[in-house]
Amino acid sequence: MLQAIGHILPIALAVALSSVPLMATIVILLSPKRGSALPYLIGWVLGMAALVFICTVSTQAVPTPRSARQPDVAVGVGEMIVGTGLIVIGIISWRRARKDPVASMPAWLGKMESIGPWSAFGLGVALNIRPKEILLALAAGLAIRGAGLSGSEAAIVILLYTLIGASTVAVPVIATLIDAKGMQPRLLKMKEWLTRNNRVVTALIMLMVGVFIIGSGLARL
Repeated sequence: MLQAIGHILPIALAVALSSVPLMATIVILLSPKRGSALPYLIGWVLGMAALVFICTVSTQAVPTPRSARQPDVAVGVGEMIVGTGLIVIGIISWRRARKDPVASMPAWLGKMESIGPWSAFGLGVALNIRPKEILLALAAGLAIRGAGLSGSEAAIVILLYTLIGASTVAVPVIATLIDAKGMQPRLLKMKEWLTRNNRVVTALIMLMVGVFIIGSGLARL
């Protein structure tokens, strides 16, 4: 299980540092309807857990070697494909950042200021259904499959993945619900920084994690 945890830690950190869910969190927390942030957080967590669970179950169809001495070719090839996909996303984000260095906040995020609880919950779930999040969840599922974990061990790894992945959204939501006035200047600074740098951050994270996953796949061959 420690091997699987070692594999999923950088993947979960990539989820945690995903800029779009964090930007949506900040916009909601700075809005008059900051109470919608809690349903949004619940939707984000449940959607993440469901996605990685589905990907983990799906990867059980990937064949693994009967002997520990044999190379884990199928899982390795799967990881290399996923890693390549993440690198492509990173390159696209980097080119966009170079083309438009001072990117404005996506227009749809402005509408989050008036979002209700149920819509916020749905948004939290829906943000998991993006190419980047799906590829990361597939990488986690392949790592679990490659480690040959039992059902209870896989559940622990999935829980850890979800906790780490959701941490960057959970912390500002909980902190703001406790001390809204104290958090407001911090949220404004975070919003300004993410608006300027989210594409570069996304590009660097996807490139690094993509290389890590490809390296993991090559090591299995």
